[in-house]
Amino acid sequence: MLMERKHSEERLHKVKAGFGKFTNYLREFVYGGMDGSVTTFAVVAGAEGANLGSTVIIILGFANLLADGFAMSVGSYLSSKSDNENYERHKKTEYWEVENIPEAEREEIREIYRQKGFEGELLEDVVRVITADKDRWVNVMMKEELEMIPENKSPFAMGAATFISFVLVGLIPLMSYVADSFISLNNTFAISAILTTLAFVIIGMVKTKVTQTSIWKGVMETLILGCSAAVVSYLVGFLLESFVP
Repeated sequence: MLMERKHSEERLHKVKAGFGKFTNYLREFVYGGMDGSVTTFAVVAGAEGANLGSTVIIILGFANLLADGFAMSVGSYLSSKSDNENYERHKKTEYWEVENIPEAEREEIREIYRQKGFEGELLEDVVRVITADKDRWVNVMMKEELEMIPENKSPFAMGAATFISFVLVGLIPLMSYVADSFISLNNTFAISAILTTLAFVIIGMVKTKVTQTSIWKGVMETLILGCSAAVVSYLVGFLLESFVP
């Protein structure tokens, strides 16, 4: 009985750890999904406005979905990788300064904490404790002087999360058109609009976990963004189809 309880607790711990890793990349999932749904539905709306037909919509939709998703994920990866490299470069500089010009760096620590309200013997104690450990010293300088905090997320995982969410959520506006290829559907655009609206609502709700705002605000922002992009795309497609020979 005791062993079963122990194994159950271990499984629960693993599940919580796995969920914790997922939530670390919630921001990438949310914004990847937002971009995927908005841009793909914009393509669908523009093609509908131009009366291009379901086959063309599927081709344009999937081309946009995969190309834009890949580009966005690469951008996320390179941006995160660049930030990490920039952090490490400045950290190496701080280590060099601590090792070669310690008095100047010690005075910088003293000035930082003097501005925080420390003074007299208490200030000197703080400086003494911080500078007693080189790693702690450098970490304080990175945070307090350079205002730089290390990113604890993998650049590759950030790019992967962005791509996966972009594709998964971006597929939603195309589902009715894909289904129409196998079984005849009426009002494929209306079905696509309804499904995409539901996706906007869900993404808006999840976004509030990242932005720490009200659910209504998150949902309305996402709906307004998505609907505005769709309306503009539809009008552009309609006008081009009307005036371009």
